[in-house]
Amino acid sequence: MPTSLSLSLRRLWTLDKFAYSLRVFLAFSGALSLSWTLGEIALVIPLFLGIISSALSETDDSWQGRLQALLVTLACFAVASLSVQWLYPWPWLFAAGLGGATFVLIMLGAIGQRYATIASGTLILSIYSMINIEHHGGVPDVRPWEQPLLLLAGAAWYGLISVIWCALFSRQPVKQSMARVYKTLGEYLMLKSALFEPLREIDTKARRLALARQNGKVVEALNQAKEMIFRRLEGQRGDRKLNRYLRIYFIAQDIHERASSTHYPYAALTEAFFHHDVLFRCQRLLDQQGLACRRLAKALLLNRPFDHRQSEQALEDLRASIDNLRAMRNPEWRKLLHPLEALADNLTTLEAQLSSAHTPDAAEPRRDSSLFDRSPSSLKDAWERIRLNLTLGSPTFRHALRLPLALLAGYGLLQWLDPEQGFWILLTTLFVCRPNFATTRRFLTQRIVGTVIGLVVGWASITLFPQPLVQSLIAVVAGVAFFANREKHYVIATAAITLLVLCSFNQVGDGFDLIWPRLFDTLIGALIAGLAVFFILPDWQGRRLHREAAKVLTNSRGYLDEIIHQYEAGKQDDLAYRLARRNAHNADAALSTVLTNMLHEPGHYRKAEADDGLRFLVLSHTLLSHLSALGAHRHHLADDEDDAALVPVARQIGATLGEIAEALDARRPLRSLEADVEALLTRLETPAAAEDDGLALVPYRPIQSQLRLIGQQLAPLAEAANRLVVPRNGREEAVFAP
Repeated sequence: MPTSLSLSLRRLWTLDKFAYSLRVFLAFSGALSLSWTLGEIALVIPLFLGIISSALSETDDSWQGRLQALLVTLACFAVASLSVQWLYPWPWLFAAGLGGATFVLIMLGAIGQRYATIASGTLILSIYSMINIEHHGGVPDVRPWEQPLLLLAGAAWYGLISVIWCALFSRQPVKQSMARVYKTLGEYLMLKSALFEPLREIDTKARRLALARQNGKVVEALNQAKEMIFRRLEGQRGDRKLNRYLRIYFIAQDIHERASSTHYPYAALTEAFFHHDVLFRCQRLLDQQGLACRRLAKALLLNRPFDHRQSEQALEDLRASIDNLRAMRNPEWRKLLHPLEALADNLTTLEAQLSSAHTPDAAEPRRDSSLFDRSPSSLKDAWERIRLNLTLGSPTFRHALRLPLALLAGYGLLQWLDPEQGFWILLTTLFVCRPNFATTRRFLTQRIVGTVIGLVVGWASITLFPQPLVQSLIAVVAGVAFFANREKHYVIATAAITLLVLCSFNQVGDGFDLIWPRLFDTLIGALIAGLAVFFILPDWQGRRLHREAAKVLTNSRGYLDEIIHQYEAGKQDDLAYRLARRNAHNADAALSTVLTNMLHEPGHYRKAEADDGLRFLVLSHTLLSHLSALGAHRHHLADDEDDAALVPVARQIGATLGEIAEALDARRPLRSLEADVEALLTRLETPAAAEDDGLALVPYRPIQSQLRLIGQQLAPLAEAANRLVVPRNGREEAVFAP
């Protein structure tokens, strides 16, 4: 029994939201205990609001970085809370301050995610300050410092817990992020295995689309893990455990490159080997390696041994199947054995990387283990990032104009109607109004549904449990539930925070009087947010689809250039190569996100471009897969090596990708590339003299094979690019039906 309990606690500790929820629980419990001890239950509301604001502003850092961020956050909170307190009696000045501060804070988010998080938390605390004043009768306290100090005290209390927690358990988030990376990699490999399913007439496009979307999740997980490691490595390069996680991260990057590579069109392999088991062996191996990645994720979290014997056996079975194919000496299969061998070699290396990920200390150290710092290096750099976003083409700038107008509309409405608890309108608008329509619509519906559920549960709670202590405990539990679910289950999170509000405000007033105002204010705030994102500088994704597509090809060209440089100078996983690879995958993931958001927009605004965009995404992701395969086979080309003559051809392919990207970015028709592509493919054909009439494998030239496959993508990409920039009859009015 003790062993079972210990195992359950260890598993609970591995959950990424457990530590976050526990910190929130400690903060709420401490504030509640202080209020009950002092006999001032009214202190609960400002303390709770400060805790919530601070927890929503929490950034991922080392404890030193988190302490610095906390001091900045508290300074912003102090200015915001005092400004609200002083400007509250003068509506016109208050409105001007609200609009100006909102614009400035949203634009600060252009500097980086850390600043965006702090800015968002500051806005939330500002509205909490309004709600706190309104709760005291709509008149600022005779002691103007008291309520702001209580809000700051709650924020500082949670911040102190957060800093101490980070100092004690700084590596736990890194471990959890690495486990998330390998879990998403496992799901990617399992989706990739479906492409090898030996069935005719399968919907390959749909499977590749699902693969591209999962690739976006892998990229997001890798980026998050990289940032976590980087923040903790600052000043701690000699830390053995952090360096271990850095090696595990690099291995995950290598696995991603191997997993995303494509060595041959799978439809051709299916047609040729339909009656043989080799594709089934490929499918099973990838599936087992995906399961092995998921087991590795658990092993990292629980410090358990890692067992991948099933994938090792599947690899042996694949090798035996290929040997059987070779022994059958079928002349029609000779050329296809080359890519099968390359695929098997690639998966063999992937298997070895899986093994080394669990014992990274035994892996060969890298010559270049530096990471790219995306944070601003100076105030000048920070201002330059803001300046570049001061244009209507920037989603950040459009949101920085839209949100203040939405909040001012809500403020004007509550001044006109003078409803009870009217500042909940502003809070709802702030939480619901997002930079694009698709996200706003999702949060709008979830916010309304969650509020209704929370009000019903809250009414039942304060009816069934009139005891103040019980209601306080319910409020604490609800607060923990909010933070545990706010990212993945927003309906539950909204219901929980609504329950917390009812139970907390019922301690110092009548919570029943809050039910209907909260519901009506939520509906009004959601309506304002929906109208704002629809009418005020709407960021319809179709308007920037061509630019995102251009970025994909531009970054793919950069990736190809770095790969070719490695063939010229020798294989080296330096920062330049890893950055080019990551940029290519980031652009691919960004295009996938734009298309996903586009499919949730109103039919009139989705247009026929959505269908063309999905087609382009499939082609661009296939291109990225061939680039990954080319990168996976990197080696130094000797001057007398046959493939050395192909470097200029690779440069020409890169130039063609750049030409397509430029046409997309300028939104102009692309000239016909058929002749250029045909010339490129001709230069990449295997000379007839190299053919033999036996069945022995001729030397395989992966750079030639992959460049040919990349070249074959140019014409379809050019056609897809033209579809995105050249209007078709009725295109502007067409509705895309997924």
